[in-house]
Amino acid sequence: MDRMTFMPPRAPLEMPVQDLGRAHKDAAAPGTAGTDTALLWRIAAFGPAVLTTGVLIRVMWGWFDRDGFSALEATLITLISFNFFWISLTLFTVLGGMFALARTARPTRVARPDPLRVALLVPVHNELPWYVLGNACAMLEELRDQGGVHDYDLFILSDTTDDAVAKDEERAVLALRASLSPGLTLYYRRRAENTERKVGNIADWLRNWGADYPAMLVLDADSLMTGKAIARLADALARDPSAGLIQSYPHLIGAQSVFARAQQFANGVYGMALAEGLARWSGQEGNYWGHNAILRTRAFAACAGLPHLRHWSGRESLIMSHDFVEASLLRRAGWGVRFLPRIRGSYEETPTTLTDHIKRDRRWCHGNLQHLGLLRSKGLHAMSRFHLFHGAMGYLLSPLWFVLLVIWALIGNGEQGSVLTYFSPENPLMPTWPDMTEGRHLLVLLVMYAMLLAPKVLGVLALPLTGTRYRDLGGVGRVALSAVIEIVLSVLYAPILMVQQMIAVFRSLAGLQSGWAPQARAGGRYPLRALVLAHALETVAGVLLVAGIAGGLVTPWLMPIAISLALAVPLSALSGYRFKGRQLGTAATCAEPQIIHAARHYRAQLRDHLDGSAQAPAE
Repeated sequence: MDRMTFMPPRAPLEMPVQDLGRAHKDAAAPGTAGTDTALLWRIAAFGPAVLTTGVLIRVMWGWFDRDGFSALEATLITLISFNFFWISLTLFTVLGGMFALARTARPTRVARPDPLRVALLVPVHNELPWYVLGNACAMLEELRDQGGVHDYDLFILSDTTDDAVAKDEERAVLALRASLSPGLTLYYRRRAENTERKVGNIADWLRNWGADYPAMLVLDADSLMTGKAIARLADALARDPSAGLIQSYPHLIGAQSVFARAQQFANGVYGMALAEGLARWSGQEGNYWGHNAILRTRAFAACAGLPHLRHWSGRESLIMSHDFVEASLLRRAGWGVRFLPRIRGSYEETPTTLTDHIKRDRRWCHGNLQHLGLLRSKGLHAMSRFHLFHGAMGYLLSPLWFVLLVIWALIGNGEQGSVLTYFSPENPLMPTWPDMTEGRHLLVLLVMYAMLLAPKVLGVLALPLTGTRYRDLGGVGRVALSAVIEIVLSVLYAPILMVQQMIAVFRSLAGLQSGWAPQARAGGRYPLRALVLAHALETVAGVLLVAGIAGGLVTPWLMPIAISLALAVPLSALSGYRFKGRQLGTAATCAEPQIIHAARHYRAQLRDHLDGSAQAPAE
């Protein structure tokens, strides 16, 4: 079929593919400042994390060194301390964020930024056209009302392969272009081949039209940004000639199900202090999450062209989680990569059900594990390597936790009885596991649990520091109730997600993960049989744990995990249960920004238009 196109005159821009085996510096990069300050923040976050992990190792050393160390004891200490470091780093990042938020900055007078011509890029692939274009219309109208010194053009960059969806895209674009207010510009093009997926989609725009736009703001199909947020990002880029990329902090919106509302609450309440701490110790070596960020067009084209990865078997593959790598390449070339979490008005949606979350997680897992092979790339900054490593560890920690769980279950109650001693009473591998009812040993375990919960509690306490009033979220009582609900849900779902992420890791290593299907925006509906098959491993593991605890062979401390795993199927079904209004009590859903209501209005208009035009008789 013929492809409808509305695009400006071509303005080609070169985008060379980068050589990861050779360091690259961009002569156009002016250099960055502020690295000394970031170093102090890193010492403040990483130093205490390393110290507390060392203290834990020393305590556990005293537990196990009575008769020398066995291989199992050494494995236990390694796994626990490695996992504990990441817990500690999160806690001290939150504490650093709270300290930064509490500091009263002196108001400074800033110069009016130089005007930029900004391209808003919305890559789409088989998405609901009325949904994407409804969001686009809301953002364009906001930009018109916002005004300012910058000029904006919005591009719908289609990689749609479904002809029926493409036809709806074209009808929706025509309707929207006909109804836009004067002065607003919407462009559209659909590629004949979706070569290299989103990476290729953005690269195609750069190589054909990028030269006319000093800045580009990359959005996702579900992204929504206020005109003020977009203008503030453009201002920040215009004022900082060393910045190659500035990332905003997207807040989750639109949650209606149990699982999505819990995610939205955690993001909107706990996430603010964590984001502030991350921004401080990242400094100019920040990260990129692939959307809701503004980029210096020529810098990105000159420094972030991605090569294919060569597998050990000789075949080549795309870099899937490309955003982390693009940020690393920009920083390698001398451009700053900054994170500004205080810019409000940046939004995205979250998967509706646990199953939808798992599907997305498998794609991300496949991409993030590729980062391990990129750690040896030449010229990368140490913090960029840490971001790549951290992205992979976000998934590799799940198999480590699972191994730790299995070992703990086998050890059971130590000398009081275990699976190991049941089958082999004189087993030489049996560790000298301490009596967890003894006060000092129990205290260590409680401290570890407290450090898991502390970032959530501190996130709630930090809300006034972010400029959010408790009464704006329904009052202190409602926020406290919401936090309790979220903590209970996270305790219930965490073991299931651990097992599913472990499965995702092995699927990726076995080469079973392929494709990057569009997300089910409204959430999928899954029959009981599908849920049983999806959660069979968790259910069996949970039932075995419950039986072991009941028989005295497994420590009762694992009962919460055992219950969660045994009830994986009903919990998965519960995750998609939808509430109306404020029934769930998650305070982050109490108030929605005006742009969300505007987007829903435009989506409904476009959906009605598409439904009407589809039913109209052909001439």
